Amino acid sequence: MEEREVVLEVRHLKKNYGNGPVLQDISFQLHKGEVMVFIGPSGCGKSTLLRCINGLERVQEGEILLDGRVISSDKTKWSEVRQKIGMVFQSYDLFPHMTVIDNIMLGPVKVQGREKGAVKEEAIKLLERVGLSDKRNAFPRQLSGGQKQRVAIVRALIMKPEILLFDEVTAALDPEMVREVLDVMLELARGGSTMMIVTHELSFARAVADRIVFLDGGEIVESNTPEIFFNQPKTERAKRFLNTFTFPMEEGGEAI
Repeated sequence: MEEREVVLEVRHLKKNYGNGPVLQDISFQLHKGEVMVFIGPSGCGKSTLLRCINGLERVQEGEILLDGRVISSDKTKWSEVRQKIGMVFQSYDLFPHMTVIDNIMLGPVKVQGREKGAVKEEAIKLLERVGLSDKRNAFPRQLSGGQKQRVAIVRALIMKPEILLFDEVTAALDPEMVREVLDVMLELARGGSTMMIVTHELSFARAVADRIVFLDGGEIVESNTPEIFFNQPKTERAKRFLNTFTFPMEEGGEAI
């Protein structure tokens, strides 16, 4: 991969809970336009890492830098940082009393102070992009899980973040709804979005990632391209992990 601008850097990050370390000496760089996918067994620290990057968890040691500026400090204005680092959760977090379009418009109008008419126009275009233009005036209770998750992605996109974080966004969905959400994320990746994705959908990870990062026990065990990681893993731990899965992939790595 050609050298690209570093937009996010994590240096020797450590995170502890009461019962011990969750993340241990995590270091990596994320480049502009790169899709980095974190995989690993449950409880290995994947989601905690994303929450640290977005300021939802405090870190004990190490640094997180966004565009060369340290953001992992007590002085950080996270309301500003979160406009640059968007995050989509598995729980959607849509306001139930607001329509789809109003949920999407709330952030850019209230937080960023953007003009309401222009924001609405952009919101409609984004809803068209994810196949939900006919749901703009619906309430969240009228949507399927997959539709809610696509609205949550649009809500993050409209803030124009530099980086998008996705935390197990298909984990709460029925299997038939998973594909519609993964298709949107795959399109974003192909469009050059900078993304960090935590997922248990390994076939999707293989199709979408520029780099696979395998975590176990709060540590980065292995980091490599999908081709090398899935075909020639370097560590015994990664080999054991992959041996528990099968991958219904077509030639070329496009099917998921």
